Amino acid sequence: MNTETITFREATAADMPGISTVRLSVKENAAMPESLARRGITNESVAASFAAASKGWVAERDGEIIAFSIADRRSRSIFALFVLPGHEGRGLGTRLLKYAEEWLWDDGAERLWLTTDPQSRAARYYERRGWIIAGALPNGERRYELVRPQSIEERE
Repeated sequence: MNTETITFREATAADMPGISTVRLSVKENAAMPESLARRGITNESVAASFAAASKGWVAERDGEIIAFSIADRRSRSIFALFVLPGHEGRGLGTRLLKYAEEWLWDDGAERLWLTTDPQSRAARYYERRGWIIAGALPNGERRYELVRPQSIEERE
């Protein structure tokens, strides 16, 4: 894949079909539309969140969304980070995660959190990027947290 053909941009409500395609295509942390809807996660609810407290970013190749991230300002969390199978391991998720983290830091967050299955590749991915295990949820997922990095001025 030639990374020069990848475009990164802020997500809009119009991106929800492509975002949904990526979300429903993943092998790990797979979900069916019905199970997401029972949790209140629909194309409409996510699109509405972009107008309220969330912001998303997408990676596109030739007009197709191949990865996305979504952060939530109110909860100070990374709501979602997914890459279309076949496009993993190319830095797309890392770049999209960075957009989400930076947006939350710029909004004044001191600590971010997310959850994922402890047996997933995602758990190891977040740990390699400095996220620390902060507990376990009743459903078996782990809660990870990331503390705001110190700026150069604060260290001096």
